Amino acid sequence: MNTYIDTFLNKFTTYRFTLYYLIAIYVFALIFCAFGILPFTIKDLLITSFIAIIVGYISNVVLATIIGVPRNVESVFITALILTLIIPAFQSEFVFIFFASGLAMASKYLITIDRRHIFNPAAVSVAAIALLSPSHVATWWIGSVYMLPIVAIGGLLLIRKIGKEKMVYAFLETYLILTIIASIINKVPISTAVNLSILNSPVFFLAFVMLTEPITSPSREKMQYYYAIFAAIAFSTPELKIFNIGFTPELSLCGANLFAYIINPNYRIDFILEKKEQLSKDTIYFIFKTRNKIRYLAGQYMEWILPHKKTDDRGNRRYFSFASSPTENSVSILVRFPDNPSSYKKALMNLQRGDKITATELAGDFILPSSVSKNSLVFIAGGVGIAPFISMIKYIIDKRIKTNITLIYSNKSQGDILFKDILKKAEYYGVKTIYTLTNPNENYGWYGEKGYIDQDLIKKHVPSYNSSMFYIAGAPIMVDNIHNNLIKMGVSPKQIKEDFFPGYIETKA
Repeated sequence: MNTYIDTFLNKFTTYRFTLYYLIAIYVFALIFCAFGILPFTIKDLLITSFIAIIVGYISNVVLATIIGVPRNVESVFITALILTLIIPAFQSEFVFIFFASGLAMASKYLITIDRRHIFNPAAVSVAAIALLSPSHVATWWIGSVYMLPIVAIGGLLLIRKIGKEKMVYAFLETYLILTIIASIINKVPISTAVNLSILNSPVFFLAFVMLTEPITSPSREKMQYYYAIFAAIAFSTPELKIFNIGFTPELSLCGANLFAYIINPNYRIDFILEKKEQLSKDTIYFIFKTRNKIRYLAGQYMEWILPHKKTDDRGNRRYFSFASSPTENSVSILVRFPDNPSSYKKALMNLQRGDKITATELAGDFILPSSVSKNSLVFIAGGVGIAPFISMIKYIIDKRIKTNITLIYSNKSQGDILFKDILKKAEYYGVKTIYTLTNPNENYGWYGEKGYIDQDLIKKHVPSYNSSMFYIAGAPIMVDNIHNNLIKMGVSPKQIKEDFFPGYIETKA
């Protein structure tokens, strides 16, 4: 079941899926307005969203042009829809939505550090207006039991796609515990507290849509837990009534955003293409330089933004792992180009020496353990899933670290095998590579392993698999299949770390 869900989700970029999710919520809201379930007219809700979109779009174009940074049109629509769903859609509030939309866009460009906005745009805009004009407040009307099913279903899909289930669940669990504690302290029946504070509150919408915004939330898993707990405590202050402090949802989120920046700062950086190398018939190795050396860990990734004309429905952003080591002066990524590439990949393919691309959201826990020389590690890579492993292996070579690593590297044909020279050099440092090819018809004369990576192949080359740490990178289906095989072999889930490429789909692992 999960494989089908992941295959569906990986047809969309994160921004595009979030946009479709919000549109679905908006359509349901219109239907409920028509039946009188929500207190707005269809006309007023349509006008509210129209004002938010137009003002946001114009503000985004003007500010991006003045400051000279790439525009993301999808984020304009996302922010506009969020504002529409939290600001009451009454004629008396049209001025509110007008200024909130403009301020939201301004916050993205003006309230920044290292070109990264600190606060969720929708939250900081309504918080600012409420402080300046207390009569205009966001009611967060999306927090209705009638809207809950669509919010929950779409939200669960969204957090699965972006890999932040644990963070969201930590927030919701903490908030539920605090709600129960508050009900006991205030002598309110728990059923009443749950109904008011959870079922008829914006907690799910805030958790699924706004807490998870990539730029304003931490990228490392440990920091995400701290962030989630902090946000839950702030969000529950109206129920807890400690020192008579009660933060609104938007102030709670802004406080959590600031906390996230303090514990896990992030930034935007411009990379200049130095050269590109065709490593196989469909794979190109891009090498970039930058003004200042970037600090990252081997195995991490960034979101790469490439504005281009005639952008298709997959957008202008992609996640790519570094294929370079932090010890290098340049950074590199590895990109596979299918027969019918997206508009993004066409633009990427056409980059020339000296052209610029912007990256943000340095993230990833798919990294070497601190005691790498003392652990038995197994790297399993499919195709261009070799990229984070090459980053790690280059680091091992440069730092002259002795290891006990088995790399099982799967490709379709001999011509698809990459970085043989580096993998050969890594043998001296304890990295043993096992090659397997999945298309025997194209591999006449191949005497290595053949077929997909299964239990027998793993047991053959990793006798100590029960005590080894496994790292898996490749297409989502491949990652899921190998994970399931390892579990069947008795490997603990705690011994498995996974990485994958959103949008990179194969029919079989």
